[in-house]
Amino acid sequence: MVTAPRVVIAAPASGHGKTTVATGLLAALAKRGTRVAGFKAGPDYIDPSYHALASGRPGRNLDPVLCPPELIAPLFAHGAAGAQVSIVEGVMGLYDGRAGAGDHGSTAEVAGLLDAPVIMVADVTAQGRSVAATLHGFRTFGTVRFGGVILNRAGSPRHEEIVREACAEIGLEVLGVLPRSAPAQVPSRHLGLIPAAEHSAGARAAVDAMAALVSAHVDLDAVLRVAQLAPPLAVTPWEPPTAEPLRRPVIAVAGGAAFTFGYVEQIELLRAAGAEVVTVDPLRDEELPPSTSGLVVGGGFPEVYGAELAANVPLRQAVARLAAESAPIAAECAGLLWLGQSVDGHEMCGVLPGRAVMTGKLTMGYRDAVAMSDSVLADVGKRVTGHEFHRTIVEPGASAEPAWAWRGAREGFVQGGVHASYLHTHWAAHPEFAARMVAACG
Repeated sequence: MVTAPRVVIAAPASGHGKTTVATGLLAALAKRGTRVAGFKAGPDYIDPSYHALASGRPGRNLDPVLCPPELIAPLFAHGAAGAQVSIVEGVMGLYDGRAGAGDHGSTAEVAGLLDAPVIMVADVTAQGRSVAATLHGFRTFGTVRFGGVILNRAGSPRHEEIVREACAEIGLEVLGVLPRSAPAQVPSRHLGLIPAAEHSAGARAAVDAMAALVSAHVDLDAVLRVAQLAPPLAVTPWEPPTAEPLRRPVIAVAGGAAFTFGYVEQIELLRAAGAEVVTVDPLRDEELPPSTSGLVVGGGFPEVYGAELAANVPLRQAVARLAAESAPIAAECAGLLWLGQSVDGHEMCGVLPGRAVMTGKLTMGYRDAVAMSDSVLADVGKRVTGHEFHRTIVEPGASAEPAWAWRGAREGFVQGGVHASYLHTHWAAHPEFAARMVAACG
């Protein structure tokens, strides 16, 4: 049994203030000396970067689409180890999951898998008593246990009084009311919020503003009482499978401001499989780490840093040499772009034939994919569920040996030791990816 006080922060829809409340709670509680852990429901990489900044420990994702639902509670227990309370930020509206699959992948499903109480965040702009009808509908629609509500963007003390009274009518405890003029703003761009790693001073200021806002207007002790209502979990915490290779190969993982998207468990799996994992920043480092025998490049924003990445000729050449030696290289989304010929005309590593350009169209969604070629990660025929999230296109989008296929389309590249694709995958669902990568490097 795992005792882990926890609460899920949900909302009727996107834009109600879940990130402000979740991040603000983490930061406010941490400033009081409480050991906190932050989680994000769904595939989003950016919100966990703010959770990490607020809590002082890695932000993690809980996605029952990318990972089997039975893995969610063990992954949570792994990430919550040592924390006194965990805050799980939901995704979209409470019951919004994968299209056409009911509440699969929703905040409600994650709350159920964790047996965790839910605190709703409700934007009360232009609403009075009607907010109670909305919240009553959400509370009675499913089996989620409501622990209270935090009302957001109240326009005046009188407005606050009206919405508090409305919630009292339905017996829903109000844990806090945030004013409409709150200054906690986080910079954003074409794919949403800017990751915390890209603007450390601005991100720190935003997190501090969220902490101050929540501290002033939310009853933190009441939130902790709700979290304590969560019963012990009858699970064994997830641990990455371990191996002892004959030697510990060095695997470089791209990091820095241009490559901020990655799940923490990926690095934990590589280390457990026997690799020495070293971060390389393509904006700053001109060489790969000494003795590098493999490379992992996750997601990020190479389209924003095209000129800077192009200017780092020594590192681009080092990556090209590594690929020419058929060394194992696994790349997702931004990694695919960086390994290609160019991004919006800026020269990249030239390992793959694709040229990338920005478009005005967002490509986003879960994909049920099958491996079309044997690669460093998987055998042909391997089935995975991944996630796409980008506004670029690559031409050509696939090689004669594509990485994946879904909905009749072939996508990505398997070339020598390279596996590159737009598809983001969660390696905790496929621990053999790390084992194969380390074995190939060894």
